[in-house]
Amino acid sequence: MSSQRQYELMYIVSPEASDQELADLHAQIEAIVTRFGGCLERSEPMGRRRLAYEIRHYREGIYVLDVITGPGDMVKELDRRLKVTDRVLRHLVVRVDEALRVADRRKAAREAEAARRREARGGTLSEDAAAPGDTAEVDAEEVEDAEPAEVDVEEAEVE
Repeated sequence: MSSQRQYELMYIVSPEASDQELADLHAQIEAIVTRFGGCLERSEPMGRRRLAYEIRHYREGIYVLDVITGPGDMVKELDRRLKVTDRVLRHLVVRVDEALRVADRRKAAREAEAARRREARGGTLSEDAAAPGDTAEVDAEEVEDAEPAEVDVEEAEVE
């Protein structure tokens, strides 16, 4: 498993943890990632949130999302370390590179299909599709000539 893959690491830290403890935990994670030749691409502290259910007598936790790239051995080490860290209530590592690749393939297939349909109709994107927010032009004479719909009040009874 020496290939580089992209993962999302989400962990929940005890609400009693100080900012210094959060910084130390982040530094530990970053050290593990760099030791295995990986890269910490993004770290998003999501702040304090209410838990769906009580974990270790806590009803709140501090959520952090890290996007990392690295080998599978790095994930095993992160998993092992986070399991023994007392301040981490829960953690989850998800491989996202395959899902991104599938989404890119689907997007490319949709775009190719749309291009094929445009070609079959003989038009281009600018001719076939109006930009969002554009309104159809209405001739002023058509509006003046249109008669309002008549409603017979006596027939329309409310029950």
